[in-house]
Order: sequence, then structure tokens, then C-alpha cells
Amino acid sequence: MPTSQELREQLLQTDEEFRALSAKHHELDDRLHELGGKSYLADAEQLEETTLKKRKLQLKDRMEDILRRHQADRAASATSAHASLSA
Repeated sequence: MPTSQELREQLLQTDEEFRALSAKHHELDDRLHELGGKSYLADAEQLEETTLKKRKLQLKDRMEDILRRHQADRAASATSAHASLSA
């Protein structure tokens, strides 16, 4: 059974939605780092920062949903394979 990190790496190569979510997550993270590097944020930048953080969390949640689904599918496959071998 692959680790969570191995599954993430596999999904980055095989799952188009996961790859797109990850790319967008990194894009938002880069922008947040830009904003975080400023000594002062204008009101519009503060609003942007808050919005980006919320969006980034939404993307992470969706990626975690995909990971859990794949882990559950693998566990179900392993269980059914084990059951058929035991029969």
C-alpha cells in the first residue's frame, strides 16, 4: 500500500483534476508569499490575501477528498482481492 505522499505523486501524474488543483494551489501560495513579503498591505491587498487563503483551503480540501477516495478504492480493491484469494 503506497504512502500518502506516494499516492499524491501518483495522482499528480495520472489524475488531471488533482494535477490542476495542485497547480492552482501552488499559484495561490506563490501570490500569498508575494503579499506576505510586503511590509504594508493596502486594503485591496488585504482583501485579496484573505480571499486567496480561503480559496487555497478549498483547493486543499478538494485534493484531500480525491486522496481519500483513491485510498478507499485501493483498500476496497485489496480487501476484495484478499477475499477472493481466501475463498
